[in-house]
Amino acid sequence: MIFRLDERLLFPEPDLAEPDGLLAVGGDLSTQRLLLAYQNGIFPWYSDDSPILWYSPHERFVLYPQELKISKSMKQVLRSGKFTVTADTCFNEVIKACSTAPREGQDGTWITDEMIAAYNKLHTEGYAHSVEVWEDQELVGGFYGVQIGQVFCGESMFSRVSNASKTALIHFCQSKQFELIDCQIHTKHLESMGARMISREQYMAALQSGLSR
Repeated sequence: MIFRLDERLLFPEPDLAEPDGLLAVGGDLSTQRLLLAYQNGIFPWYSDDSPILWYSPHERFVLYPQELKISKSMKQVLRSGKFTVTADTCFNEVIKACSTAPREGQDGTWITDEMIAAYNKLHTEGYAHSVEVWEDQELVGGFYGVQIGQVFCGESMFSRVSNASKTALIHFCQSKQFELIDCQIHTKHLESMGARMISREQYMAALQSGLSR
């Protein structure tokens, strides 16, 4: 059963989601609703030609920073010093770069203009963050996401040159700011770096633990 949201600030129980994770439709992308969603393991994912769709997968693809895997070739890239990494210096540029990055098996993007505006507001209010990778003062990679306590909910990443997004993720993990990074959707790229599936119950326990600190 898929629930239809109205103006009330509430969501159905996440474990009522469909097998594909779809939980609800409608509502809005206000800061209050987005934060409530993330606090309950829910995130929006939709395209321009559909209403707002809210998902809560029965399994979560996550990365524990202490389980990060760095290949020998990647260690050489990091030692080379070819990249500079910053945080929260150009959030809007990062999210727009993510919105136009080509995705295997996808013709368009779920990062609509409405999403860009909503997450820029989250960033302005201190809830959303970006990591940027630079080469010769040019933005070549990075990612953005939402902070919920000690959990970072990664939304999207981009890479214009080889190893740029990997560099962003490695620096982020090594900063030891978060106990868990929610990658949401499985990719071979992230799996090779140590990300793995956990149950919704495990994810919600980590989320609640992080919120209580």
